[in-house]
Amino acid sequence: MSEKNRRSAIKGILAGTAALTAAGPLACFGQNEPKTEAAYTLKGNLNHSVCRWCFNDLSVEELCVAAKEIGLKGIDLIGPKEWPTLKKHGLISTMCNGAEISLTEGFNHPQYHATLVKNYSDMIPLVAKAGYTNLICFSGNRNGLDDETGLKNSVEGLKKLLPLAEKHKVVLVMELLNSKVNHKDYQCDRTAWGAELAKRLGSENFKLLYDIYHMQVDEGNVIQTIRDNHQYIAHYHTAGVPGRHEIDDSQELNYPAIMRAIKDTGFKGFVAQEFIPQAKDKLKSLRQAVQICDV
Repeated sequence: MSEKNRRSAIKGILAGTAALTAAGPLACFGQNEPKTEAAYTLKGNLNHSVCRWCFNDLSVEELCVAAKEIGLKGIDLIGPKEWPTLKKHGLISTMCNGAEISLTEGFNHPQYHATLVKNYSDMIPLVAKAGYTNLICFSGNRNGLDDETGLKNSVEGLKKLLPLAEKHKVVLVMELLNSKVNHKDYQCDRTAWGAELAKRLGSENFKLLYDIYHMQVDEGNVIQTIRDNHQYIAHYHTAGVPGRHEIDDSQELNYPAIMRAIKDTGFKGFVAQEFIPQAKDKLKSLRQAVQICDV
């Protein structure tokens, strides 16, 4: 081989190697990205929904239209006044609200029991009449309570409502929230505390809302915790950690792996997106999040 041909051959090899190095990772990354075209069909292994408050810049009507196009089955944290709009679009209220006092005033303090029992006694039949199942509730803040006293008080208050919930086939679902960043002093901030409450109540009409974002912040070990406690969990929420934004590769949680773990438990409830979109096209972020979770 002449020196000229040898140099040409080496240049060709180097150019080819550079092209493979540049294209290979990009090609692999492209294959793993969620599809965003409207024609994407959800697999049906998990039921998907979205939280209303994260898209408050849209009307309920607009959010319903978008949810239907994406393939969602319902919308979370939406009350009776907006249920007719959901039904108009063939959607359901996947997590009803409106009976709670607040996140900080809950079942762990007896001083709120009378109001909560009245509120939930009025709401439970409405949820059932609408054909829905899940009604959210909260522990409230500790305000000096130790964990055991908080458990005893919560059992006392919730037991007054469980016969009505059982009669109407409504599930009272207590949300797990982090007390480290977003909800200082909230008592139901560990899965173990919520699971113990469920055990003491001993009813299929009381379950937990496992918020993946909140529990990653407070305790981590998400997949194993889900595997160990799935029988007490009726619902899941998502968001990226840190920041509570999109669940893409800008944050630390491996959502496809988490969703596979949820699916493997035989879960038949709903996974609701509860991230605060940062992107300009918020509905594109929602579509991508749902497809990331569609395992």
